[in-house]
Amino acid sequence: MALAALPDAVAPKKTGNVKYAFTCAILPSMASVILGYDFGVMSGAALYIKKDLEITDVQLEILIGVLNLYSLVGSFAAGRTSDWIGRRYTVIFAAAIFFAGALIMGFAVDYGMLMAGRFVAGVGMGYAIMIAPVYTAEISPASARGLLTSFTDLFINFGILLGYVSNYAFSRLPLHLGWRVMLGVGAAPSALLGLMVVGMPESPRWLVMKGRHADARVVLEKTSDTPEEAAERLVDIKAAAGIPKDLDGDEVTVPKDQSSHEMRVWKELLSRTPAMRRILLTALGVQFFQQASGIDSVVLYSPQVFKSAGITDDDRLLGTTCAVGGTKTLFILAATFLVDRVGRRPLLLCSNGGMLVSLIGLGTGLTIVGRRPDANIPWAVALCIVSILAYVSFFSIGLGPVTGMYTSEIFPLRVRALGFAVGVACNRVTSGVISMTFLSLSKAITIGGCFFLYAGIAVVAWVFYYTYLPETRGRTLEEMGKLFGMADTSTEAEDAVPKEKGVEMPNRETAATLS
Repeated sequence: MALAALPDAVAPKKTGNVKYAFTCAILPSMASVILGYDFGVMSGAALYIKKDLEITDVQLEILIGVLNLYSLVGSFAAGRTSDWIGRRYTVIFAAAIFFAGALIMGFAVDYGMLMAGRFVAGVGMGYAIMIAPVYTAEISPASARGLLTSFTDLFINFGILLGYVSNYAFSRLPLHLGWRVMLGVGAAPSALLGLMVVGMPESPRWLVMKGRHADARVVLEKTSDTPEEAAERLVDIKAAAGIPKDLDGDEVTVPKDQSSHEMRVWKELLSRTPAMRRILLTALGVQFFQQASGIDSVVLYSPQVFKSAGITDDDRLLGTTCAVGGTKTLFILAATFLVDRVGRRPLLLCSNGGMLVSLIGLGTGLTIVGRRPDANIPWAVALCIVSILAYVSFFSIGLGPVTGMYTSEIFPLRVRALGFAVGVACNRVTSGVISMTFLSLSKAITIGGCFFLYAGIAVVAWVFYYTYLPETRGRTLEEMGKLFGMADTSTEAEDAVPKEKGVEMPNRETAATLS
């Protein structure tokens, strides 16, 4: 058994191991800083890009929102890349793509070159969205997985705040230079991230999939609360990978017929079994409703929203936008400590309910101001500001951190990379539709009507969370299938895999791919 293979010198070291897992979770999550920075900085830079390049509202909303569609390339490619070169080197690759995209945007001379830079940055964003939560979920012990996985969204919010601050800091530069500096500065954290991630350990689950059980055991011993837990986690991972419990070799032969494995994983993910169907629909649902409730309209277009509320001075616009970023960051900090104490489901319900009330308040305030554009209505302006701050606060304690965390937890190991990539694809398509239609939609149904529409979607989302989502707090990743009615993975493994030294692994996790 795996427990017997543990060295005698290994002793419980809870405090040190938690700190090590904490460090391992922080580093890949820092990729999200670059992602958040791009979201935040574009909201303010868009004001100056439109003036400098003399583009239309339609061109502007496409420029802002198309990044989400470009990210689909990265999110699907990241699954294959992470299974090929490992989770760690995939983070480094994502940082390199971000670096190139930021430089292209910073030196853009026209709209076409700027769109090219957005494409490169979008691919990097897709890599970061997919790989950071998966790596963190796979390396974290169950007792702290919620806290550690929520770092991804914490750093996204921190990046958004940095983007808003960058808007404010460089807004006084000449028009042709200011927005280029805002976008180009994003290359610096990309380079820093690539250097810092070199020292990270590889995901133990990826190591098991590659047959490197000795290396996986070393990582598990460093990131588990006790040696016994490390041994149990290794047994569970091997079972989920289709390796029998009594096979305890340090190296296991893994077949290289990648294409057939990819087909098996696609077939399993899209199978008609009730358990897998529910897992897939759950992942798609939480990813869709996170974006369909309008968060990108607030984050990406906050200066335009505040301008509609009656704040017209650029400095006041960008300063108020910074307050939005600061509020989001503070509340996501609170969420990181609540998610493993309160649970995922209660946070989602509370978050969505608060967002619903805030959207109604924001829609009401904007409608009143819009009907009397020449009048000074301080209480309506105040209602808009308070509603936006409340909206991003409630988003940050639930839908923000829990969505990616929940999706990375619920898929079985053998389909996790692909399943998460499909969920991210749904998220990015929804985000792209929302962000590329907001300006046009606001002209068609008024800006207040847009937020009433998002409020209606939030009602449907609350019902979905309440009726469809089980609680996952405190469960190991290998136990998640039972919540959705899936058979025990260890039993399936022993039935499916012959007990011999060269092991065929028909249920091996493969990457999320585009065939």
